[in-house]
Amino acid sequence: MVLQSRVNRRTFAGLLMACAIGSCGVTGAAFAANTTAGETGVTADSILLGQSAALSGPTAVLGKQMNAGAHLYFDYINKQGGVFGRKIELKALDDMYEPEEAVKNTKKLIEEDRVFALFGYVGTPTSQAVMPLVNQARIPFFAPFTGAQSLRDPQSRYVFHVRAGYEEETAAIVRQIRTTGLKRIVVVFNDDAYGRAGLSGVEHAIKALPADSGVQLVAQESVIRNTVEIGDAMQTAMKAKPDAVVLISAYRTVGAFVKEALRRGYSGQFYNVSFVGTQALAKEVGPQGSGVIISQVMPHPGNATLPVVREYLRLLQAAGKQNDFDYASIEGFIAAKSFVEGLRRAGKDLTRERLVTALETMRNVDLGGYIVQFSPESHVGSKFVEMTIINSRGVVIR
Repeated sequence: MVLQSRVNRRTFAGLLMACAIGSCGVTGAAFAANTTAGETGVTADSILLGQSAALSGPTAVLGKQMNAGAHLYFDYINKQGGVFGRKIELKALDDMYEPEEAVKNTKKLIEEDRVFALFGYVGTPTSQAVMPLVNQARIPFFAPFTGAQSLRDPQSRYVFHVRAGYEEETAAIVRQIRTTGLKRIVVVFNDDAYGRAGLSGVEHAIKALPADSGVQLVAQESVIRNTVEIGDAMQTAMKAKPDAVVLISAYRTVGAFVKEALRRGYSGQFYNVSFVGTQALAKEVGPQGSGVIISQVMPHPGNATLPVVREYLRLLQAAGKQNDFDYASIEGFIAAKSFVEGLRRAGKDLTRERLVTALETMRNVDLGGYIVQFSPESHVGSKFVEMTIINSRGVVIR
């Protein structure tokens, strides 16, 4: 979905009339009425954001749902009059989860579309590829859908993460593996920045355990991003006789691996991190995926005990999309809600630098049962992680 920047028709008509009667000296004043001190992407009635995400291809579900959740909250805010009278517009470009396309999109968003900020990028390799552009342009890069440590350390002044990282997710997975008495771990991971970030997280988590824990990484095998050809990875994994297989990939690859492993009689435990695409994975494996575990960094999108989830579900219902709740969608929703709080704190005279400074004041901000905390020293808003599991009906439960 693409929302294009709009010009206030009444202001535009006034400019035409003024020039028609020879009052061209009005140009500066009229232009000032429709912009904020010349800040890129900001006018008197709009704030233009840019997003590059997979909107087609094997991981399109993640990009589409992240975008849909953000739009859900931004549309709600716009109906309330926007932020200081400015409506938020989100222009999304498709990168198919490919770094080269993400770079092209980002150059276009910054140089041609002249967006105020970048929002809700999806994926580690795509986000990592655009970091030089972000830092060079000094443009806010808010809430990427990735938990890679390489995007968090060293910290960039312009990059803000709402979600917990893969280090926190894999630490929680390894702790649960140890608690349940499992010992032998195999990691199957994407041969890209995302996969390597997850593998590194598992390795760090194992090293952090007591020396006598007995938990060990017995094998690791990479797979091509978005592949369903998992024969080599399967052979390596099964040969190692693992108690648990930790999969750092997306739903199509993971679904293919789980189904083939089960077909071969594997009876161990499967673990995934949140980027897998939870609902999409549940659809891929169905009831035969019963027992597959996924770590989460967002509240369950059906958990109406939390105010933020109730708000999310209420707005979905109002939009006629009550059955579209999804982890990636609620992540987009919470990211948008966090961003709007930053805009409000930045004040009416909005600039990129004021937004960054304002975001850094968001300490212990309760968005409705989900706490976000930024500071000048930390641009990671949350450390929240919980485990979910696919049940015998193919439904994801907590």
